[in-house]
Amino acid sequence: MWLPADMSRKWGCLSLALCWLSGQSVSYEPGPAFLCPFLRFTFRRFSALHKKVKAPRARWEEEKRDDGVKWQQLEHHGPYFAPPYERLPDHVHFYYNGKPMKLSLATEEIATFYAKMLDHEYTTKDIFQNNFFNDWIKEMTPEERKKIRELGKCNFEEIHTYFAEKHEAQKALPKEEKQKLKEEAEKIQEKYGYCIIDGHREKIGNFKTEPPGLFRGRGNHPKMGMLKKRVMPEDVIINCSKDSAIPQPPPGHKWKEVRCDNTVTWLASWTENIQGALKYVMLNPSSKLKGEKDWQKYEVARCLKGVVSKIRSQYRADWKSKDMKIRQRSVALYFIDKLALRAGNEKEEGETADTVGCCSLRVEHISLHPHLDGKENVVEFDFLGKDSIRYYNKVPVEKQVFKNLQLFMKKKNPGDDLFDWLSTSSLNKHLQDLMDGLTAKVFRTYNASITLQEQLEALTNEDDSVPAKLLSYNRANRAVAILCNHQRATPKTFEKSMQNLQAKIDAKKDQLAEAKAELKRVKADHKAKKDVKSKTAVEKKKKMVEKIEEQLAKLNMHATDKEENKQIALGTSKLNYLDPRISVAWCKKFGVPIEKIYNKTQREKFAWAIAMADEDFEF
Repeated sequence: MWLPADMSRKWGCLSLALCWLSGQSVSYEPGPAFLCPFLRFTFRRFSALHKKVKAPRARWEEEKRDDGVKWQQLEHHGPYFAPPYERLPDHVHFYYNGKPMKLSLATEEIATFYAKMLDHEYTTKDIFQNNFFNDWIKEMTPEERKKIRELGKCNFEEIHTYFAEKHEAQKALPKEEKQKLKEEAEKIQEKYGYCIIDGHREKIGNFKTEPPGLFRGRGNHPKMGMLKKRVMPEDVIINCSKDSAIPQPPPGHKWKEVRCDNTVTWLASWTENIQGALKYVMLNPSSKLKGEKDWQKYEVARCLKGVVSKIRSQYRADWKSKDMKIRQRSVALYFIDKLALRAGNEKEEGETADTVGCCSLRVEHISLHPHLDGKENVVEFDFLGKDSIRYYNKVPVEKQVFKNLQLFMKKKNPGDDLFDWLSTSSLNKHLQDLMDGLTAKVFRTYNASITLQEQLEALTNEDDSVPAKLLSYNRANRAVAILCNHQRATPKTFEKSMQNLQAKIDAKKDQLAEAKAELKRVKADHKAKKDVKSKTAVEKKKKMVEKIEEQLAKLNMHATDKEENKQIALGTSKLNYLDPRISVAWCKKFGVPIEKIYNKTQREKFAWAIAMADEDFEF
């Protein structure tokens, strides 16, 4: 609708209101000086009203279904496959028994996997070497098998050097070349990295299939070094809606299957060859469905808050049960609650590393000490948990728990099950009876979140600077990481980075000493002259000293934080076990920018929490 410049204020206001609310576009030509500001004001008022009335609800606030249906429409381009192997240049050789040897395409490709890892500790392990050589032989031609008999006679050094130099050359590419590569990656991301789900354009989390290589695993995994085969379209099941365009496989290939299953959220799946595990292409953590799942997860954990006292009273009473199944279950539940242990799952013998959870603990994994380090009834745990991360802890427990453990261990060998009357499935069934949706992971999430909230309340001083508050936050997060056994190896660059940081601290101290000496000098000058110029100089130097002191304090806090966190992985608990609304509320309450806690990707993942939580939120 076009509005004349000479219209009255009253008519302009009414016309604008009607046009705006009806969705029509509005234009006007400049009129008298008094009219344009009035129109601008009117536009702003009705623009705000229009947004208030018409703005769509946040995706996580949209209507949810209870019939298991996750979506009605799903369209995407399928996964992006790893590029085909490119042969080594003629001047790069593989040597066997000191002589150069030309390898077939498949054999050469697998040789490059090993060559790239020569400077890694994996290639020094016998189990890695044996598994690699056994799988490599299977892919060789009959002639190659006759010649290549021992891994010790193979020389991959020239191939290793070639790839190392190629990697350095890529890092040293001119800015223009790097920009071209970036643009190519963005084109791939634009095509394969997004899907349309129920009208929303959503980001896909892992749209690229994993390239072929050698399996590493965690700890001393029995399958380390085995060949991870290339994923082909013929291995892949595509999931999309019936009315959408089916993704096109690469030329000359076809999909294993195309299905329409709207009760699941994966877009594509295949079975990897090492452990026979299903792999999925999933939505990005920032997507609506992922956000809903996160929200629901933390809401279930919050529900536990209302019944946890009753559950604890029950398992304490069961410590004295005459039924051995109930007694073992109650002690296991105590450990899951108190120590945030995982329940543990049954697995085939020898198929994976020797990792255990609470239900699969063996007698050899614990030691009992009636008195230790001035404490009574101490249980010493020592076992490999998830991802082969060692769990070592010495914990004083209640007397009845200690007595029960003595009973459970009686007349057993070190390799016998500690909880021989208990299975993960029976424990999970019991947890479901206690509360809908309750699992060992819910206990872990609840205890992690409640610990963070309590630690933040105890450690945060509202008068502290933002760096000091962040140190308190990280210390609270660290308490959770310790509870959940989220460890990491000290980074190889740790000592070097600490030295660099200490050098900065020393330089800042020198700068502060100089600034204080300069302040002392101008103060003496002002005392002698007592003029405006010298007074201004004193104020200027004071501000400089304060600024440098603040910078030094920030560096010292960073050094403390870095030292305390060198063997603790804070990210795992922050992303998976801590209700983000606790952190968001803390930031709002104490004036800490949310960017200091969550990076851009994390803010997208937790957009629902940032929108929902105010400073008064309590888990």
